[in-house]
Amino acid sequence: MTARRVIFDGRVQGVGFRYTCKDLAKGFEVVGTVRNLPEGTVELEVMGETEEVEDFIKEIAEESALAHNIKGMFVTNISPLDGVKGFSIVS
Repeated sequence: MTARRVIFDGRVQGVGFRYTCKDLAKGFEVVGTVRNLPEGTVELEVMGETEEVEDFIKEIAEESALAHNIKGMFVTNISPLDGVKGFSIVS
């Protein structure tokens, strides 16, 4: 099981980025959350099998309709997400 935090920088707020992430998550065996941060970035926390997590992040960053809005992406390993079921947008 792998858990990662990804901070997306660029034009990622006000363009449906969180909803795109949630929709894309349906195609992967992952759980997690996505939220807007005050400085204008978006934080994704995702957990699943390593390949699923990596493929999900790649789908967002390279293949989604909003990939061109991403100017930077910062990925870190995090502790497993306790009690997280499904994939949701949080505030």
